[in-house]
Amino acid sequence: MKKTLLILTAIMVVMAVFASCSQPKSNSDTIKIGVNYELSGGVATYGQSSVEGIELAVEEINKAGGVNGKLIEIVKYDNKSEEAEATTLATRLMTQDKVVAVLGPATSGAFKATIPVATQHKVPVASGSATADDVTVDSNGVKEYAFRICFNDSYQGTGMANYALNNLGLKKAVIIMDSSSDYGKGLAENFKKTFEANGGTVVAQEAYVEGDTDFNAILTSIKGKDFDVIFIPGYYEEAGLIIKQARDQGIDVPILGADGFDSPDLKSLAGAEALNNVYFSNHYSSLDQDPVVQDFIKLFKSKYNKQPDAFNALGYDLAKFVIDGISRAEKLTGEAVKDALAATKNFNGVTGSFSVDENHNPVKALVVIQLKDGEQYSSERLSMD
Repeated sequence: MKKTLLILTAIMVVMAVFASCSQPKSNSDTIKIGVNYELSGGVATYGQSSVEGIELAVEEINKAGGVNGKLIEIVKYDNKSEEAEATTLATRLMTQDKVVAVLGPATSGAFKATIPVATQHKVPVASGSATADDVTVDSNGVKEYAFRICFNDSYQGTGMANYALNNLGLKKAVIIMDSSSDYGKGLAENFKKTFEANGGTVVAQEAYVEGDTDFNAILTSIKGKDFDVIFIPGYYEEAGLIIKQARDQGIDVPILGADGFDSPDLKSLAGAEALNNVYFSNHYSSLDQDPVVQDFIKLFKSKYNKQPDAFNALGYDLAKFVIDGISRAEKLTGEAVKDALAATKNFNGVTGSFSVDENHNPVKALVVIQLKDGEQYSSERLSMD
């Protein structure tokens, strides 16, 4: 009996050793971060560009040795540009994949849909491009587990109103807004408030909804009015068509927008000829000669063989920001990473240097880009201190 027990024990030991050798690398060797982005669906270009930047940053960090000897492991899912799917995936990332932070989604609505899950499971979520004013703070206070590295709609709306008045000398505006999104409504409200408070006049305010393609009735109704600028708070899908149809009707006044204009599809929708005298606020411009920006452009082009856009840059900075927080966290837990992110000071990124304020927003400058024949022609960084 004793001999049999010894043989069985030996067999069990050998099997245990074999099993341990055949197991994949332990979770202790990697740090998991979630990526929850719009890789298909209506705003897929934002998600795809953001993830390209994220993956480039993680690749760079891992090549340099990772964080405290651990490599960063991305767990990536496509939320299909759907808020409900974004919530489901956030839950999966936090409860099943055991990530310490989640990057994304790109849009405000989808990102906000994940915040209750983040709060419940004490895992921070961070976006590079969710600009709605109530993303990180609302009437109930600061959302403890939500962060962003982009400025908000109030900031953009205010900035573009001031740019129209002070830099371009324009005094009479028409607003054509996307009334189906918090993004469009927030931008319109803050542009109008600032523009009128500083001596401008909003001659007319028109609305459309996501998916509209024919804007000729709106443009015909404003054509006879006295105005010298159009502000279009919305995304590139509709903005490109509005610009094309406005130019086709002979409306040649300057057209202003926000970061929703930043997509290569804007040019294909509007046509290069229509994209003159067009200005939009953004987080980054490839024309910026800052060495941090130019080094990023070289690195990005070497990997993807194309020029990076603002969402590429925001994704890159977002990954660097979150991983910087992970490196400073007292423990590898969501709560500790949250505390480190909130304490971020003087982060030096491609989209600008910033510190995180008490509302989990970055304190940073605004970039205004001018298009000429559909290409970036000039850029100007505006401090709004």
